[in-house]
Amino acid sequence: MARIRLDIPEGLPFVTEVTVRVGDLNYGNHLGNDALLGLLHEARLQFLASLGWSEMDVGGQASIMADAAIVYKSQGRRGDRLRIEVGAGDLTGSGFDVLYRVSQADTGVLVALAKTALVLFDYAQGRPVRLSDDVRARLEGLSA
Repeated sequence: MARIRLDIPEGLPFVTEVTVRVGDLNYGNHLGNDALLGLLHEARLQFLASLGWSEMDVGGQASIMADAAIVYKSQGRRGDRLRIEVGAGDLTGSGFDVLYRVSQADTGVLVALAKTALVLFDYAQGRPVRLSDDVRARLEGLSA
């Protein structure tokens, strides 16, 4: 079975830390994939907020998630402090990837690499909209 590959660079421009909670664990007693996606969502919200945006207002346009991919490198356990680095990449006509590097805050051991694709979206019309020049310029400054 072929595994997906993500090439996420080191040194992404935004950093936040979260602690793995008991509710984030799965039957294997480690960080569950659903919980990690939720932690990435929180990191993405903080990243967008650092730019003065939200998921419903990226430079005046709403966004919708088009895809998500996670590649696990090691396990996360209850109480672990995770460092999540976030940046932007692969800007297209109507969207961009949000890139993530998740590592143990104390040791630097890589836990996961991930990316989510956001598409700017007009919910009233039910269709994607183009990235504005301003949004593109700001994201290019944060691209890997």
